[in-house]
Amino acid sequence: MFIGEYQHTLDAKGRMFVPAKFRDDLGDVFIVTLGLDNCLFVFPVLEFDRLKAKLDAISITNKDARRFARFFFARACECEMDKQGRIMLPANLREYADLSKDVTVVGVSNRVELWNTTAWEETHSFDNFSPDELSEKMELLGL
Repeated sequence: MFIGEYQHTLDAKGRMFVPAKFRDDLGDVFIVTLGLDNCLFVFPVLEFDRLKAKLDAISITNKDARRFARFFFARACECEMDKQGRIMLPANLREYADLSKDVTVVGVSNRVELWNTTAWEETHSFDNFSPDELSEKMELLGL
């Protein structure tokens, strides 16, 4: 399980360190793809395969499913960590998420999200919900 928030930096070649706590759970090879909300999603292969199976189960006649599959799979790439625990993020993925230097790495249960730090701070301030609003949202989600 991925939990926590970490601050890292991209170097000039587009490499960044993966938090040590995430390395074992990600495995030797993992998938990086476009995420929702202009971040990148990082999945262990097993989790990516589960998502793929769910998308494969939706009829290709469903226009929204086709569009989402294209969005999600077209720019996905397999990544490996080097011996120092760094990954190389392709330029097109860095551009999508506006990752140029400061990156916030967030554990979100079954995946890791990579965020432009400024965007993370602006959109995920945890004071956006009052306790009552948060409680209502949790109820709507069945939590």
